[in-house]
Amino acid sequence: MIQVPRGTADILPGEVELWQYIEDKARDICRRYNYLEIRTPIFEHTELFQRGVGETTDIVEKEMYTFEDRGGRSLTLRPECTASTVRSYVENKMFGLPQQPTKLYYIGPMFRYERPQAGRMRQFTQFGVEAIGSNNPSIDAETIALAMRFYEELGLKNLHVELNSLGDAESRKAHRDALIRHFEPHIHEFCSDCQSRLERNPLRILDCKKDADKELMKSAPVILDYLNEESSAYFTKVKKHLDDLGIAYEVNPNLVRGLDYYTHTAFEIMERGIGAVSTICGGGRYNGLVKEIGGNDMPGIGFAMSIERVLLALKTQGVELPVERALDCFIIGLGEATDEKAFLLLDQLRRQGMTADKDFLDRKMKAQLKAADRLQAKTVAIIGEDELAQGVAVLKNMETGEQQEIVFDQVAEAIQTIIQKDK
Repeated sequence: MIQVPRGTADILPGEVELWQYIEDKARDICRRYNYLEIRTPIFEHTELFQRGVGETTDIVEKEMYTFEDRGGRSLTLRPECTASTVRSYVENKMFGLPQQPTKLYYIGPMFRYERPQAGRMRQFTQFGVEAIGSNNPSIDAETIALAMRFYEELGLKNLHVELNSLGDAESRKAHRDALIRHFEPHIHEFCSDCQSRLERNPLRILDCKKDADKELMKSAPVILDYLNEESSAYFTKVKKHLDDLGIAYEVNPNLVRGLDYYTHTAFEIMERGIGAVSTICGGGRYNGLVKEIGGNDMPGIGFAMSIERVLLALKTQGVELPVERALDCFIIGLGEATDEKAFLLLDQLRRQGMTADKDFLDRKMKAQLKAADRLQAKTVAIIGEDELAQGVAVLKNMETGEQQEIVFDQVAEAIQTIIQKDK
């Protein structure tokens, strides 16, 4: 038997409705915040992620699904969507759109080759937003607020925001030099990844999981001590906007995020109950990324969250989403002569916006009623040969058990009346 590849999963009926509810909620909140949906290709030229995400990141060095197509081009299944969104922004000249800054969101599959565990898959689905073209610190706060409001409206509680500033280019260079001075005398004690990153990107050393408990990690220079006046003032304004919105946060000077493109604001939203992977959302500002990918020097900020981790957090907190699975009506036809009318009535109900189905297995009355129960049908319309001759259906309210005979062209209206009464 051929099975699903490791690190992937089938999303089956019964569970997929939860995904649809979450995706609908994401689209609704983005509509209210005036973010527009974008859909980019699932694979891109490998160079996009090497330049955009960063060659020293774990994603590029270890986790990308990269292959050559028949034309010898190196392509990569997208491991994240910020670089893809920015590429599309540049290529399609979105800086010329009437709405500025350009505010976009996406929902779709991403791919990373890593060890599967709870909340972490090799194919996973991200919901993310990107706002490109504004240097105003209030949009940093808006981005964080959008994520928090999304979680709150799903019913999640006890979340907290961890916040940091990575500063501008000048601040980052000062911090980079300090990190090299700090780690260089003892870099031989660290893993091979850290050793290779010392000169190329020492900030990535702070993100290492293997050497996280070393004393040098704990005493490493923190970026907040190297922020210049402009970066410090920007961070102060971001925090003020979050205070004004009533969004609690904790400044974590060791928060660096795993991607090279971050500048200034970096943040994560944490949920402690889902296990080892407690981060359910991460994001920040990337003021140099648009230029790196070939566009003008435009600022940007965004976040991404895994739908799998959202579902895990909902399960951990015991939150049940109000997902509607019930049928409005299940039609039972008794006898071969009734099948044609049952089929036409089914089409009539669906045309009027109802969720309806019928028996397609020629089962007996009792078995069809059991099927209606399993499908949580609110009503059942029964058509026997006598009913067919009289031009009526017996309509049963499955909650109360009440039955009434209804002429065929009034069945839909009668079902609507029952549904409204039972709400």
